[in-house]
Amino acid sequence: MESSKLFDPATVALVLIDLQQGIVPLPILAPYSGQAIVQRAAELAAAFRAVGSPVIYVRVDMGAILALPVDGPMRDPAAPPPPPSASELAPDCGYQVGDGLVTKRQWGAFHGTDLDQLLRRQGIRTVVLGGIATNFGVESTARSATDLGYGVVFVEDAMTTVSSELHAFAVQQLFPLMGRVRSAAEVAAGLRR
Repeated sequence: MESSKLFDPATVALVLIDLQQGIVPLPILAPYSGQAIVQRAAELAAAFRAVGSPVIYVRVDMGAILALPVDGPMRDPAAPPPPPSASELAPDCGYQVGDGLVTKRQWGAFHGTDLDQLLRRQGIRTVVLGGIATNFGVESTARSATDLGYGVVFVEDAMTTVSSELHAFAVQQLFPLMGRVRSAAEVAAGLRR
């Protein structure tokens, strides 16, 4: 990263999307497994905490997610709701007491939650995003973040989705138009300088 792009620990927060028990174990995730994302997210969270930057975990309430009429529902509308444990954070995701925890009921983490207020009260101007899924929860959150005036950094190897092609399209074609795309190693190095 160029020196002009380094993070100010006082104005940057890590926001991790949907690292929860009902999502992380999905076998269809690519290009990275859910477990690889959880591990990288936990390492990033530790790096952010080490410099005093906020870490915020976002989870979707899978039993109360907004269900609209669509041509391709993500789950069978007639199926029973998932168990409450599906909405709980994955045990290895790195969540600690003192981290922020936001519950959402749609793809994006800003609408209908207190995420914006939580960030603004801490003077945050840049959000660093990772999680599952690249082109669903992460992308939707990023679009709202840019609408609200936040700088956005996408951690390419700390997010994954349902296919390598969808992940590649988002990180190569869309995300550079909304912010900066970096690796977890680059983000961690930017925090230390």
